[in-house]
Amino acid sequence: MNLPNKLTVLRIILIPVFVALFFVEFPYHCFVATGVFIIASITDFLDGYIARKNNLVTDLGKFLDPIADKMLVACALFAVVLFENTFQIGVVICAMVIMCRELMISGFRIIASAKNIVLAADKLGKIKTVLQMSALVLLLPITDIYKCFPAEDAYSFNQQIIADVVLYIGLILLALSTVMAVISGFNYIMKNKHVFKD
Repeated sequence: MNLPNKLTVLRIILIPVFVALFFVEFPYHCFVATGVFIIASITDFLDGYIARKNNLVTDLGKFLDPIADKMLVACALFAVVLFENTFQIGVVICAMVIMCRELMISGFRIIASAKNIVLAADKLGKIKTVLQMSALVLLLPITDIYKCFPAEDAYSFNQQIIADVVLYIGLILLALSTVMAVISGFNYIMKNKHVFKD
């Protein structure tokens, strides 16, 4: 097993670690879980970069890498939707749209793979990924952020503005990533519609 595949396996191993840290309560557990999520996300970038640079692309990597990505994002989205706030329904809708898009693209790639057609990632998809990961990094630790800036008195209320700003930026990025998920998904299929030709 080469280095990129080892990094992919490491990402898969980190997923249950991330989930456990997120749900097992201890001081600042959401911050710690977010740290693990960031490390796992970095391995996503590294494995692809190393594989392409050193010509280490393998069938195992093609199989494991997208699965690891979907697993990581799905778990993070499920964690985020549990945070109770005014926009919780909107967050749930965004999570549903993103996961439906990922399932659609995964099915599309299965058809392409069966026809030995290699589909490269496009810029719109990469923009979607950056927005999505940025949103999750801000929203995953939001519970701990609010604990750091409680609204128990007038002075603390002023401090809580920081937590509110982080929340709103995270929500905006999540909404943008959802829009980009839809746009990039349809663009990806239309650009590669030859996959459907018999």
